[in-house]
Amino acid sequence: MEIKTIGIVGSGAMGTGIAYVSAQSKYNVKVYWRRESTRDQSIAIINKTRNKGVERGKITQEESDELFKRIEFVHELESFADCELVIESVVENQDIKNDIMKKLDVILAKDAIIATNTSSFSITALANVTSRPDKFIGMHFFNPVYAMKLVEIIRGFHTSDETVEIIQGVVERMKKTSIVVKRDTPGFVVNRLFMAQVREAIKILEEGIAGVRDIDKGLTLGLNHPMGPFTLMDATGVDIAYFVLCHLREELGDAYMPPQLLKSMVEAGCLGQKSGQGFYDHFK
Repeated sequence: MEIKTIGIVGSGAMGTGIAYVSAQSKYNVKVYWRRESTRDQSIAIINKTRNKGVERGKITQEESDELFKRIEFVHELESFADCELVIESVVENQDIKNDIMKKLDVILAKDAIIATNTSSFSITALANVTSRPDKFIGMHFFNPVYAMKLVEIIRGFHTSDETVEIIQGVVERMKKTSIVVKRDTPGFVVNRLFMAQVREAIKILEEGIAGVRDIDKGLTLGLNHPMGPFTLMDATGVDIAYFVLCHLREELGDAYMPPQLLKSMVEAGCLGQKSGQGFYDHFK
């Protein structure tokens, strides 16, 4: 099956990023939005990203204009009826995701593929609310999508080899690199490794061993990471780190128990850039 049109459910940061790289790869793209504010913000981010690309000589003005023309913002899921692939990228809430999957299953053609950008939930469990578990798969992108090269492709229990091969082709066309997660396990590969590191970084801060800036320097200069865990949490959301750790602890045990300091940050509303205060603001 040839993928021509990709639907994106969600116009937040991740959905917008996936839409951008999809259009950049010459797919026709439809982006579903629920609130006008997020739609407008998504459009602004796309325009900013493509304008920067022109300024830096990565794309021409003509290519930038054509990219934007390939993106359509829609307010009804029924608009995805002609999509060969739909990627769900909404808030990490399983009930919300299940509701979306059930609706997509009815709307899409029988041979269309449904993918989820979940960072933690079971692909198999999400697939089981549809009638097409063989055509259901995980596509875990990383933020910012336009810059990060990796996509985790996660097999559900019933995901077919054909579905995996099609999605590998999509990722390759996006000029990204994929790894295949053979078993549907919490956290997949990257988050399982990274969240263990995040937990230890917070424990080191909590125990007064080192400060936020020095811990981040240790990771960037000592392990050659592009950014430290506190910088990343402040950028993507302190609450997201907390919720992912809670889920991993529930599934994998106390090795992933969220530190009390992380819980306190969330309870205090110190969620990073989106709330105006995060680790770098609180621990100066």
